[in-house]
Amino acid sequence: MGWDIKLKTKVKTKENSNFTRTIFKNFLWKVVLLTIAIPLLFFLLFFIIQNLDFQWLFDLSPNIYFFVNDSFQTLFSGTVSFVLAFLLWLIFFLIFLYQALKKVSLYTKEIENSIEKLFDKDLDYVELPKELKELEQKINFLKREKEKNERLARENEQKKDELIVYLAHDIKTPLTSMIGYLSILDEMDDMPKKQQQKYIGIALEKSYRLEDLINELFDIARFNSEKILLEKEELNLNLMLEQIIDDFYPVLKEEKKTIRFQSQEKITLFTDPDKLSRVFNNLLKNAINYSSEKSEITIAVQKTEKEVCIAIMNRGKQIPKEKLSKIFEKFYRLDSSRTSRTGGSGLGLAIAKEIVELHGGTIEAQSTEQETTFQVHLPYKED
Repeated sequence: MGWDIKLKTKVKTKENSNFTRTIFKNFLWKVVLLTIAIPLLFFLLFFIIQNLDFQWLFDLSPNIYFFVNDSFQTLFSGTVSFVLAFLLWLIFFLIFLYQALKKVSLYTKEIENSIEKLFDKDLDYVELPKELKELEQKINFLKREKEKNERLARENEQKKDELIVYLAHDIKTPLTSMIGYLSILDEMDDMPKKQQQKYIGIALEKSYRLEDLINELFDIARFNSEKILLEKEELNLNLMLEQIIDDFYPVLKEEKKTIRFQSQEKITLFTDPDKLSRVFNNLLKNAINYSSEKSEITIAVQKTEKEVCIAIMNRGKQIPKEKLSKIFEKFYRLDSSRTSRTGGSGLGLAIAKEIVELHGGTIEAQSTEQETTFQVHLPYKED
């Protein structure tokens, strides 16, 4: 049986912001046009003076005619003409620069105001001038993401608090049973050996359950305070998976389940062995807990030039779509029954996802009426 491996690529697009385009449009292009227009203007005036007949001005007043003629001859001489053109260019350049800086200042104030509005819960979205439409969309996206993250944080905190209350209540049950059976054993010196062994077995089973519940509390405490850091080294993936399978042998034997391991070849990854081992421990434990009685669990490894896909498949009840989309959330428990041994802290899959993503990979789940499959995609580079 095989699984399709999805290769995911990121497409980078080069975008020019409306803000940058506005600067070029309102300043640089005007300067370019100004630089072209002023010489053309002086050339046009020189052409008019040289080619048009101003006899009407001479007839009106010879003195005025000679004054104007001398003035134009002076102005359009080489050096004076160049200085005059430069001064005219400089005046317009400063005007355009002032307009551009004024617009930049206006946009800057608009951006500052929009950043303040980003934290305003009373506003649904931020509005900016049409030139900053792209920035407006990005700010509104950040605003929505911020509100979404705050909502998720509140929900996670509520789930965590509820879980701690449930765990505290659940700890009492095995503890009370242990105390009860141990008290009986302590008080009855003449208890038959067979009954004594039965009570010891029950107390031991309850102590294991108590240990599981206490470990869940430690998981919650660690998850809130511990930042996951990777310490990468070369890892034989096949060997690690085989060791994890061996670790689960007693549980598999007790529940009469088996694991079939499929791999094309030896695969070496540059990864954090301890963290990655935790991922597959969580996934395999999950597969064992939710698989049908006396069923087979399959672990299949496939490799391409760019990634390795590890798929863990178990046969059992289908996970509903509404639950499948939430199973990687913190403190989400697939089995809400507190009496079920399959109900953990709801952190196993969330931790697995965080570790996989820190490795630059992805994790996903699929579930049908016949089987449930978890796929871990990890980046791989050929030697």
